[in-house]
Amino acid sequence: MPELPEVERGRRLAEAVAVRRRIEGVWCADDRIVLDSVSPRRWRRALEGKRVRAAWRWGKQIWLELDAPPHPLFHFGMSGALKAPAAKPIQLKSGPREEATDWPPRFVKVRLRLDDGGELALTDARRLGRALLRDDPEHEPPVSRLGFDPLLAMPGPARFSELLRARRGIVKSLLLDQSFAAGVGNWIADEVLYQSRIDPRRRASSLTDGEARRLRARLASIVKRAVAANADSSRYPRTWLFHRRWGKRDDARTARGERIEHVTIGGRTAAWVPSAQR
Repeated sequence: MPELPEVERGRRLAEAVAVRRRIEGVWCADDRIVLDSVSPRRWRRALEGKRVRAAWRWGKQIWLELDAPPHPLFHFGMSGALKAPAAKPIQLKSGPREEATDWPPRFVKVRLRLDDGGELALTDARRLGRALLRDDPEHEPPVSRLGFDPLLAMPGPARFSELLRARRGIVKSLLLDQSFAAGVGNWIADEVLYQSRIDPRRRASSLTDGEARRLRARLASIVKRAVAANADSSRYPRTWLFHRRWGKRDDARTARGERIEHVTIGGRTAAWVPSAQR
């Protein structure tokens, strides 16, 4: 599933391709699930002729700010992405392989043609993402329901500790709760807990101030490092759990030789290292 770094990569692509450009043409699949029961005709009437002023992101939500509402807002779901001709596609661990030369891309749901000849397309193979029209995306659901963005608005240490103490839930599940930390998904949560040396099964309210500071620091640094790598996992440090956590292998080991175990927490698989996490 795309997490904050992959979605930020999509936002940067949208910024490079579409900002300061006028939308000359709009094509939409007749997919009432992804388009939230809005017809392709309404999408065309809402967007054609508008100029893109900016591309924004909060958590896993991206929206294009146009010169007049409504504005298109995109959520990638399990397998969605924003794509442009000749842009190198991002390869998710569970996603289908796709070449940069494939255009139009497979599973396209929304396709924008711009006044300089460029294009921007939303794809979604599993149809679990959403393309919405919002008059004020930042202050309307789903964005208004989200918690802090670890890249854009990380709480200070004291406030972060307060947020943890206010929750009785399991810390791994809390990190995945988008109303707590917008943009954090399964691999980031596992990486943060591993590098913080915290057992994913702990109650969030049980963490000491020192553990909360470690958790906050590692969350910030991991997200920043992944975004700086433009979500290219080959550029992530080789010591990261990320490279060894997949597949539920019985013989999985970290780069340091520590045994990796897998446990189900809140319906999600958690990869963790019992010898290092307490």
